[in-house]
Amino acid sequence: MNRFRFSPRSSLGFTLVEILVVLAIIGLLAGLVGPRVLNQLGGAKSKTAAVQIKDLEQAAELFKLDMGRFPTREEGLDALVTRPASAPAGWNGPYLRKGGVPADPWGNPYRYEVPGRHGDIDIYTYGADNAPGGDGENADIGNWM
Repeated sequence: MNRFRFSPRSSLGFTLVEILVVLAIIGLLAGLVGPRVLNQLGGAKSKTAAVQIKDLEQAAELFKLDMGRFPTREEGLDALVTRPASAPAGWNGPYLRKGGVPADPWGNPYRYEVPGRHGDIDIYTYGADNAPGGDGENADIGNWM
């Protein structure tokens, strides 16, 4: 009558060999997928920096339309948020939303040069290592790129 028989061995659970095989497979998957995920996260920071630099450049262009000049080196990017003491009545800022000049994705301030080496103004970051040059996450990102 009873077709199915349960042996005591089948109700004990997984063997040590089965658990080790599953752990090895999970380890291989993590080794293959993990670096790709981490590279995507790093690339996101570089892309975020490029977008922020483009926003800062556009705000500086608006400043120039109102004032007839870019912010001076002394005024810096803060002139896009708070009215400089040397600004005449034409300042119609703030030119940036969200309260202030953002830091780069690695927590460092953006660098600003006027006149720039690559154009009228240079707005840039040195990347994750905060040093000139580099590759990948350490590469420089600027408005001339």
